[in-house]
Amino acid sequence: MAGLKSLPLLQLILPLFFVSNQQVVAVTLTFMNNCPYTVWPATLTAGGHPQLSTTGFELASGSSNAINDVPASWSGRLWGRTLCAPDNAGRFTCQTADCGSGKVECGGAGGNPPASLAELTLNGSGGNDFYDISLVDGFSIPLSLTPHGGTGGCSATSCPSDINSVCPPELSLKGSDGKVVGCKSACLVFNKPEYCCKGDNGTPETCPPTNYSKIFKDKCPQAYSYAYDDKTSTFTCPAGANYVVTFCP
Repeated sequence: MAGLKSLPLLQLILPLFFVSNQQVVAVTLTFMNNCPYTVWPATLTAGGHPQLSTTGFELASGSSNAINDVPASWSGRLWGRTLCAPDNAGRFTCQTADCGSGKVECGGAGGNPPASLAELTLNGSGGNDFYDISLVDGFSIPLSLTPHGGTGGCSATSCPSDINSVCPPELSLKGSDGKVVGCKSACLVFNKPEYCCKGDNGTPETCPPTNYSKIFKDKCPQAYSYAYDDKTSTFTCPAGANYVVTFCP
C-alpha cells in the first residue's frame, strides 16, 4: 500500500519531511499493536477532505506499521478493529468498530460504536496540534496517542484500562462467544438528552457527567468520557511532531 511501511518494533520515530524553508509538509503516524491478538487499524479524514493513502490494514500482535505521508494540516480519527474475518459472503467484517465497507480498507467510512478513538488535528489554531482519546462513542480496546519529535516536549494521552471488564450489562456488547467485547455509551443505548447532551441538555452547564460516563472516566482519566469532558481530555503540541498510536499500551 502506498504510504504504509513496515517497521521494526523499536523504530518508532520517523523523520518529518521538510521543504527548503523548513515548512513541514508531511507527518508520520505509526501504529503499534501490543495486544495479544491481531488488530485492524483504520483511519478517517475529517471534513470531506481526501482520505489517507491507507484507510485500513492488518496489524499482527507485536508488530508495527507507519503511514508516512500524512498531510501536515490533517485532521481525523484513528481506531482499531478486532475479531475480524470474511463472512459467508466474503465480506470483511469485524465484531468491534467495524466500518461497514466489507473490506480491510474503510474507504472513508467511520467505525461503528462502541469504538475507542484517537482524534488528531495537525497544525490547527495557533500553529498547534490538538489530540485526544475519545470514549464518547464507547470503548472497544485500550489505546494511547503519543507525540514524538517536534519542539514541544509534549505529553501522551491514553486509555490503558480494559473498561469491558467493568462494563454494566445494559451497556455491554457481546461477541460471538458471549464475552464482552465492547462497552457502549449511555447515549447510544438510551438516546436521552441527559446522556447525549442535546436539547435542554445541550450546554456544559446543563449536561454534567453521569453515573455511566463516570465509569469510563474512573478507568481512563485522560480520555473523553462524554461530550463536554474537555478540560481534562484535550491535549496540545506545537505542530511538527510525529505520532504513535499504540493498542494495548
